Amino acid sequence: MAITINIYYTGLNGNARKFAEEMIAKGVVEDIRAKDGNLQYEYFLPMEDPETILLIDKWKNQEALDLHHSSPAMEKILDLRNKYDLHMRVERYVSDESGIPEGDRNFIKE
Repeated sequence: MAITINIYYTGLNGNARKFAEEMIAKGVVEDIRAKDGNLQYEYFLPMEDPETILLIDKWKNQEALDLHHSSPAMEKILDLRNKYDLHMRVERYVSDESGIPEGDRNFIKE
């Protein structure tokens, strides 16, 4: 049962983007992606909101996520959040083990 967390980081004067760029430049993102249980750690730019960055953070299970939360990487993340004065909106999803319903598949082009 995978856990996906969408984190919308919002700041002023491009700070959300600067935060993501520094996370990548300092190797924090690479370290997180290398952790056992990490399935995805990726930033996206919302088209209509230049002051927000979306992080899609996906983990194999709660145990892997808990280990991440207690790791030194979290201290680096917290320091950078404070540096850029970011605010967050968070959504949490648990994977649906049954998959995509047949009716929904009609709208998916692979």
